[in-house]
Amino acid sequence: MKPTMQAAQYNVTTNKVEVNEIPIPEPGKKDLLIKNVCATLCHSDLMLFWGHTAEKPPTEKVTLGHENTGVVVAIGDEVKGFKVGDKVGCLGCSYACYECDGCLVHNLFCKQGTGRLHGFTTDGHFAEYSVVDSRNSMVLPEGIDMVATAPLFCAGVTVAAYHAVKQCGLKPGQWIVVLGCGGLGHLAIQYAKAMGLRVIGIDISAAQLESARQLGAEITFNSMADPDYVKQLASATDGGAHAVAVFSASNAAYEGAPSLLRINGLMMVVGIPKANLSINALDILLGKYRIQGVSSGTPQQMKEPIEFSHRHGIKPHLTTFNGLDSVHEIIDLMEGGKTAGRFGVVF
Repeated sequence: MKPTMQAAQYNVTTNKVEVNEIPIPEPGKKDLLIKNVCATLCHSDLMLFWGHTAEKPPTEKVTLGHENTGVVVAIGDEVKGFKVGDKVGCLGCSYACYECDGCLVHNLFCKQGTGRLHGFTTDGHFAEYSVVDSRNSMVLPEGIDMVATAPLFCAGVTVAAYHAVKQCGLKPGQWIVVLGCGGLGHLAIQYAKAMGLRVIGIDISAAQLESARQLGAEITFNSMADPDYVKQLASATDGGAHAVAVFSASNAAYEGAPSLLRINGLMMVVGIPKANLSINALDILLGKYRIQGVSSGTPQQMKEPIEFSHRHGIKPHLTTFNGLDSVHEIIDLMEGGKTAGRFGVVF
C-alpha cells in the first residue's frame, strides 16, 4: 500500500475545497482503517462554506464527508467484532463514549466532550482511505449494494429518511407530508410507503415531484405553482396530515408547515434553515400542533434501518462520479439545487 492518498479537503483560510496528496492515516487503538468504496456528500457538509455551523475544523484543512462505505484494511489493538476484509459503514461522529445520557441522544452531547464530526472536527471520507471509530461502525448485511448504501449512513439512518418517519409514531394508513422531496425526502417517501403510510409530496421542483410520484406518493403539490394546495390537501386528508416531515432548508417551508396539519398533528424538524424558526407559543400550548426534531443516529440505532433498507430494497437516487477531482462539480450541483438525489465519489 502506498504511503499517501488523495483527499478532498476544505481549506479554512480560502473557504474552498482542494484535492491534496496527504499521508494515509494510521488507526488508533479503537479505530478501523477503511479503504473507501463510496463517499457521498450531504447538504449539511455545505454549512462549512456558509459559516453556518458551530463545529469548527481543528486545523487549516479538513477532509470532507461523513457518509461512506468501504472495506477494512487495518484495525486497532482494542477493536472488537471486526476483521480485515469486512465490508462496513459508519455514522458521522467518532470518539464519543457512546454510553452516557448525552450519547444516547446525540454523540456530540457526550459528557466527556470527545465526540468529533467527520468532515467538520475530524477528517471525513472524501479520501481513498479514512479512519473511523469501530464503536460507531457496523458490518454490512451480506449482498448489500455498497455504493447505494453509503448515503444511508446519514440520510437514511440519521438525518431523516428513516428515523424522522418512524419517530412520527404514525399508524399504517395515516397521512404524512414529505415537505422537500429531494436528497432526503425521496428516501423518506420510500420508508413511509414501506411502513404502510399514505404519502403527500410537496416541493417546488417539477422533477422532484415526478420522482415522488414514481416512488409512491399518492398526492403531490407544487407549493409555488398551486395557490390552493393547502385547501386541497385538507380536503383530500379529511382535515390535514397527521404529520409533516420538513426536509427543506427553507424558512418559508417551516412557516407553511403547520397549515398542512390536522389538529394536534406533528411537525418533524429535519432540514436546517439559515435563520432561526419562529413559532406561535399559544398554538403549542393549546395543542394545535406539536413539534419534534430528529438528528444523527446513535450506534444503538444503526443496525435496524440499514437492515430495513436492505430488506425493502430502499435505495437513494445517487449520481456517482469517478475520482476526487469531481468534488467541485458535485458541490456546484448541490449548491445549484437543480438536481434531485445524492452525489458521491466511487473509488
